Amino acid sequence: MAAAAMLPAHDPFGNPLTLQHAASAAAVADFIEGFLGYEPRILAVLAAAEHDHSLIVQAYAAALWMFSESPAGPPKARAHLAVAARAAQAGLPATERERQFAQAVAHWAAGELHEALALHETLAHHHPRDLASIKLGQYHAFNLGDAPTMLRLALQALPAAPEQARLHGMLAFGWEQCHRLQEAEVAARHALALQPAEPWAQHALAHVMLTDGRLAEGTAFLQSVSGGWQGLTSFMRSHHWWHLALFHIELGDDAAALRLYDAQVWGVDKSYSQDQVGAVSLLARLELAGVGVGERWADLAAHLAGRVSDQVQPFLDLQYLYGLARAGRPEADTLLGHIEAFAPQAPLAARAAWQRVAVPAARGLLAHARGQWADAAEQLTLALPRLAAIGGSHAQRDLFEQVHVDALQQSGQLAAVQNLLQPQANRQPQSERLRRRLHEVYAALKLPALAHH
Repeated sequence: MAAAAMLPAHDPFGNPLTLQHAASAAAVADFIEGFLGYEPRILAVLAAAEHDHSLIVQAYAAALWMFSESPAGPPKARAHLAVAARAAQAGLPATERERQFAQAVAHWAAGELHEALALHETLAHHHPRDLASIKLGQYHAFNLGDAPTMLRLALQALPAAPEQARLHGMLAFGWEQCHRLQEAEVAARHALALQPAEPWAQHALAHVMLTDGRLAEGTAFLQSVSGGWQGLTSFMRSHHWWHLALFHIELGDDAAALRLYDAQVWGVDKSYSQDQVGAVSLLARLELAGVGVGERWADLAAHLAGRVSDQVQPFLDLQYLYGLARAGRPEADTLLGHIEAFAPQAPLAARAAWQRVAVPAARGLLAHARGQWADAAEQLTLALPRLAAIGGSHAQRDLFEQVHVDALQQSGQLAAVQNLLQPQANRQPQSERLRRRLHEVYAALKLPALAHH
């Protein structure tokens, strides 16, 4: 294969591209901008990869397959990287930046997340306007529970790309996950001043308002920007609505949250991992808030049953398991067995998270779903101190803490429940959910109820 002579090409942020076909530049731009902006045009690179064997096109296609968060991802990714390797042997060139990005994707496909993350940090240092690489590095750091690295990656790019709203959205979420809420809000609002529909900045600001206890304000904010969500990828679209549903639950408007589950959170793409765990999480929170959910678990579990052998991320498996268990599906036991068997041989980067968090958490979640309250409380108590290691955001991991509190209450450990919930209520005076829960606890403890309403 001879390398085609062509004019220089660049990605949307000015990084040089080495392409076999000049027309592929548009697909590369679609991948990068679709990735950063959560737009379906990210998929365009797959069609380009059928004809263009250049390293960066194949590496982006490989990354796209890895985003499927399924066992099918790594083989598909390796196939794309093999195409590029053969093209390189035939003389098709690539830049050092492109080679490092492709190597990072190869590490990802091999489960070597620390090695992949190190390359993304190197790329951020030498190529700070490679925002796609920085975003992918943030994704890995997020899944490893490493919020400081998420923030450091984005900060590396700030001097080189201060005009980019996408970068300020990435900064905002990094600040928020590091509990630096003031800096997070400043970054998010700056991103939205540059680009009002920037979805990741909207998302980060929703996190800030939820954590701050600004529940009515957060509800109004998300409703005010929801008109632009229809054209986003299924994850970002359904996840925004998921966040709005959380505000409704905290404010005591359970009916509104249930309507959002039916109309917006579940059903955009029932086959996708993130849509599935978002649905599990919201349905579980509704039940924990005392809402009857009817036959919804059965419909959801029908799409989870095929996940029992995934073991891609512990954060995902735990929610698959809970959804299956709440539906009474026997696959819940199968998935627990697979988690227990996989944990000792998981890729080194995630092995401790699987062994020390996922295994006890899975046992606790299964016990809770079956009404074995004391066992659930005991197992979740083992997992919670290290919960950040499984990835997910603070808001997402709060589900496991809510299940733990419910298990403690149902098993009669009321003093422990009071000790956990009262500080939360102090920080969240608008939360009707917490007020109702504590009202039950104080009544059982024969103590005065909360003063605020």
